[in-house]
Amino acid sequence: QVQVVESGGGLVQAGGSLRLSCAASGSIFSINAMGWYRQAPGKQRELVAAITSGGSTNYGDSVKGRFTIFRDKGKNSVYLHGDSLKPEDTAVYYCNTRGSDYVSYPLEYDYWGQGTQVTVSS
Repeated sequence: QVQVVESGGGLVQAGGSLRLSCAASGSIFSINAMGWYRQAPGKQRELVAAITSGGSTNYGDSVKGRFTIFRDKGKNSVYLHGDSLKPEDTAVYYCNTRGSDYVSYPLEYDYWGQGTQVTVSS
C-alpha cells in the first residue's frame, strides 16, 4: 500500500502565497510522477502542476507563471509554491503520486491524498 499525505493550505489573502507539501510512503517500489490537482465547488478536478522522475514539469494554464512545483526524490515528496494568489485559486488541493508498489510493479497506479483546503479571500 502507498499512502499520500498533504500538508499546508488554509486561508490566504489575495495576492499572498501558498506553500503545500506532500509525501508518499509505504511499500513504494518506484514513482513515475507526482503532482497537484485541485477541485473547486461545482467544478471538475483539474491539473495544477506535475513533475516527472526526470524533472519535466507541466502546469495548468491558470497557474503558469505563478506556481512552481518541486520534487525531492529521496524523500518521495513534492512541493507546490504559489504566488499572487487569486480568489479563483480557492479549491481543495490534492496530491497525486503515479507509481508502483512492490506487489503491483510494473503496473502503475494513481495514489491520491485526502486533499487540503486552500481558500483565497479577496
